[in-house]
Amino acid sequence: MVSESTPSTHLNSSAPPRTRWLILGLLFAISVVTYIDRVNISVTARQMMPALGLTDQQMGFIFSAFVIGYALFQVPGGWLADRWGIRIVLTVALLWWSCFTAFTAMAAASDLAGLLGIVGVLALTRFFLGVGEATALPAFNRAVTDWLPAHERGLGIGIAIGGIGIGSAMTPPVTAWIMVNYGWQIAFFVSAALGIGLAAIWWLLARDRPSEHPWVAKQGNVATAAHLSLRPPSIPWTALRKTPTVWWLVLSYSCLGYVAYVYMSWFYLYLVNVRGFDVLRGGYFASAPFLAMLVSCPLGGWVTDRLALRRGITQGRKLVGATGMTLAAATIALGALMESPYLAIASLSLGAGWLYFTIGAYWSSTSDLSKAHAGSLSGLMNMGANIGGAISPTLTPWIAQHWGWPVSLGVAALIALIGGILWLNIDPGKGLHREA
Repeated sequence: MVSESTPSTHLNSSAPPRTRWLILGLLFAISVVTYIDRVNISVTARQMMPALGLTDQQMGFIFSAFVIGYALFQVPGGWLADRWGIRIVLTVALLWWSCFTAFTAMAAASDLAGLLGIVGVLALTRFFLGVGEATALPAFNRAVTDWLPAHERGLGIGIAIGGIGIGSAMTPPVTAWIMVNYGWQIAFFVSAALGIGLAAIWWLLARDRPSEHPWVAKQGNVATAAHLSLRPPSIPWTALRKTPTVWWLVLSYSCLGYVAYVYMSWFYLYLVNVRGFDVLRGGYFASAPFLAMLVSCPLGGWVTDRLALRRGITQGRKLVGATGMTLAAATIALGALMESPYLAIASLSLGAGWLYFTIGAYWSSTSDLSKAHAGSLSGLMNMGANIGGAISPTLTPWIAQHWGWPVSLGVAALIALIGGILWLNIDPGKGLHREA
């Protein structure tokens, strides 16, 4: 088992802090838009379902269609980022999923609805939206691996993915306000416009690597340009198959994905339909878990970086991953059983925060295993998360219908605990397996 030396290991010192923060800021903004487009349907479902005659189970199927497309295209999306670079790949992806976000508002009235039915056309639309968004996070990891030194990657990916906190927190109240005042369709058009505008900004300001950025070139930091023309080889499937840590990561992150999609798909409707909040107040309180994510995601990344420096990569990642998932399980279980809706929101929000405290440990572990294949490997891991996420939106209301919401949320807590236990087998410090 060895760690790899790749072009990315030579270039981090050539990226000045100002430029690195520009890239991280843009990734954060893309993350915000990504989660606006992902979460808005869980709020508009309040009007969509009666307007289009959809049941809870049908809506759960539509939610899951997004996750299936998102899961299936994680590895291709990561490979594209490794092969063609973050600039063009993220630009095309933003435009792609923004178009399908807009089409969500029109799908039920389109000619395709006559062929596939309303449920079929909405599911297909969300599937293709998921295909586009699948590229985002693996490309983020490719960017962080190339632009930041190893001891800052946990914080870097925590900041980049931490945009989900803002995107997911602002989406329920803003979407609810738009829906109440202008109708649910307008919410999708606004989201699409944000994505298209950000695609233009990303194309203008971002570059694949530090040596290609004009801000870096002006300072003469282009000594590593000879290394940067190298492209990674094909995905090393044999090495991945023979590295147990890869598969423990995938399984553990699948547990995180199951729980995360409970929040993204059903938390708002849980507050409105089960806890008795009205549409607007439910939207405001539904922001709480995502605000917790906003704080905990970069915080956990910073902690795992510090621990990795002091105690080694494996212990630094493992301590954060196992602790965060275990505490997430405890606080979710507690929130599910609380009678007070406000205490329940507080505890469940802490659960989301602890869940995303682990993000830096998970994603940095893929870079630790293989810098050259950081996009592809993180795509494989995130595919696992979204296999769990594809199950969650449909299974969560089914369990709640048969045994109640405390049991349904208790199942999510148990799955988070399993994800924490699996960290005992994860050892990113050894790198990918390589034949002698």
